Amino acid sequence: MSVAHLTDANFQAEVTDCSTPVLVDVWAEWCGPCRLMAPMMEWLAAEYAGRLVVGKLEADANPAIRDGLQIQGLPALILFRDGKELARHEGAMAKPQLQAFVDAHI
Repeated sequence: MSVAHLTDANFQAEVTDCSTPVLVDVWAEWCGPCRLMAPMMEWLAAEYAGRLVVGKLEADANPAIRDGLQIQGLPALILFRDGKELARHEGAMAKPQLQAFVDAHI
């Protein structure tokens, strides 16, 4: 399972309407910590295939969703289930922290 490319246009179909929990990684090209998190998003998508959908939303290119989610800092990781926000973490984290964050909510 690969990481989904999320946009203002497909966010509702890919996240809000999804029956599987979805982890949204809000990132930006200029954000160093975001680039550090990118390989972990690929790992999560593979490791949790079938139990979790992982998607990336580029903050600058998708202002409607970014502002709607009230993003304060990048990277922002937001876990959704049944279209509702379950948990949020802003800033980079190590793989064990990321795994614990996901495991606590799915």
